[in-house]
Amino acid sequence: MRIDLNADVGESFGAYKIGEDQPLFDYITSANIACGFHAGDFNVMHDTVKKAKEKGVAIGAHPGYPDLQGFGRRSLQMTPREVYNLTVYQIGALKMFCDLYGLPVQHVKPHGALYNTAAESPALADAIAEAVYDTVPAAYLFGLCSSELVKAGEKIGLKTASEAFADRQYTDEGRLCSRQQPNAVLKSFDDILNQVHEIVLHGRVKGLSGNWLPLKADTICFHGDGANVAEHTAHVRQSLEKENIIVTAVGSI
Repeated sequence: MRIDLNADVGESFGAYKIGEDQPLFDYITSANIACGFHAGDFNVMHDTVKKAKEKGVAIGAHPGYPDLQGFGRRSLQMTPREVYNLTVYQIGALKMFCDLYGLPVQHVKPHGALYNTAAESPALADAIAEAVYDTVPAAYLFGLCSSELVKAGEKIGLKTASEAFADRQYTDEGRLCSRQQPNAVLKSFDDILNQVHEIVLHGRVKGLSGNWLPLKADTICFHGDGANVAEHTAHVRQSLEKENIIVTAVGSI
C-alpha cells in the first residue's frame, strides 16, 4: 500500500512569513507551491523550488484566485475562461522556475476557494483541467475525492490523484466543511492521526453526523500554515511507515 503526503508551501510573500516550509520538506513527498495570486512571490517561488530539489520532493503548482487579502479562501465571481487564463498564468510562472532546475511539474492542485468551487462546478473544473492539459499535459491534476475536478481531469485525458485532508472535517456529502463552521479544522494531533489512519488503512472518513463515508485517496494534504504542522506530519508519516505503508510521491506510484 502506498500514499503520497502533500502540503501547501511557498505561501510567504514580501516581508510576510507564513507556514513551516523548511521542516515540512523533511516529511512530505509532494509540494503544492503558491504561484503569487493568493500567496507567494517570485523570490519565494524560486527558493521553494530550489529547496524541493534539494530535498527530493516532487513539485506541483498551487494556483488560486487573485486574493492576497483573503488568502484565496474567498470565492470570486469569475467566468470559466477567466479561470482558465489565471490557471495557465500561474502554472507558467512556476514551470519556468522548475525549468531552471531541470524539474518537472508533477501536479497541479488549485487552492482554497478555487479548489472548493471546482469540486462542485463542472464548468470551472473543465476550465482548470483544460489549462493543465494545455500547459503541463504530463502532470497529475489533484482534486477532492469524487469531485467534479477529478472527473474533468479524467475526461480530458489527464492523470488524476484523488485527495483527502488530514486536518479538515467532512460533511456527510463527502465535501470539506466550511472554515466558517466551528471545528472545521482539526487541531488535536490524535484527531488528525486517527483521520489519516481511517482514510489510508480503511478507505473511509467520518462525516459531521458521525456516519462513515467511503473515501479512496491517492494523496493526503497537510496545510502548511497549520499549527504544529511539521511535527504532526512527521509523526503521521512515522505511524504510516510502521504500518508498512510506503510514503512516496504520486508520480512514483
